[in-house]
Amino acid sequence: MGGDPAAEYDIARAAGRDTEVLIPLVLVVSFVVIALLLRALVVALVLVATTALSFGASFGLSSLLWHYGLGYSSVNAEIPLYVFIFLLALGVDYNVFLSARVREETGSLGTRRGTLQGLALTGGVITAAGVILAATFAALAQLPSVSVTEVGTAIAIGVLLDTMLVRTVLVPALFLVIGERVWWPRRVST
Repeated sequence: MGGDPAAEYDIARAAGRDTEVLIPLVLVVSFVVIALLLRALVVALVLVATTALSFGASFGLSSLLWHYGLGYSSVNAEIPLYVFIFLLALGVDYNVFLSARVREETGSLGTRRGTLQGLALTGGVITAAGVILAATFAALAQLPSVSVTEVGTAIAIGVLLDTMLVRTVLVPALFLVIGERVWWPRRVST
C-alpha cells in the first residue's frame, strides 16, 4: 500500500502511540519535578491533576469549536500531543509560581489566609500573562493551515481556562479544602 491514505494511516498510528506513551510519562516527570521543587507530594499531586484536568477540558471545548464552529470533520493525529505539551508547560509554570507564593505566605499566616494572600499577590500576574499568551496563540487561528488553527485555538482556550478558572479558583479551593495536609510530608511552620 502506498499513497496519501497509507501515509496518513501510519502517521495517525504513530501519533496515537506517542500520545499514549508520552502523556503519562510527562505527567510522572512533572509530578517528580514539582514534588522536588515544592518538597510536598500532595501539592504535586494536586497540581498535576488540575493541569491534566485543564488539558482535558480545553481539548474538549476546542474539539467542539473545531467541529461545530469551524466545520472541521476531524482532528489531526499529532494535535493532542502538541496541545498537551504546551498546556502542561504553561500550567506547571503558573502552578509552581502560585504554589511557591502560597507556601511562603502560609508559613506566617496559616493555610487559609496564606492561600488567599498568595493568590492575591500572584493572581494578577498569572491572569495578565495568560490573557496575553492566549491572544498570541489565538492569532494563529488566522493562518491558512488547519493544523496551526487547531493548535492556536486549543492553546488559547486552554490558557484562558487555566488562568481564569483553574489557577484562580480550583487550585486555591483545593488548597483550602485539603488544609495543612497539602504540604505533606513537609510541614509549613505557622
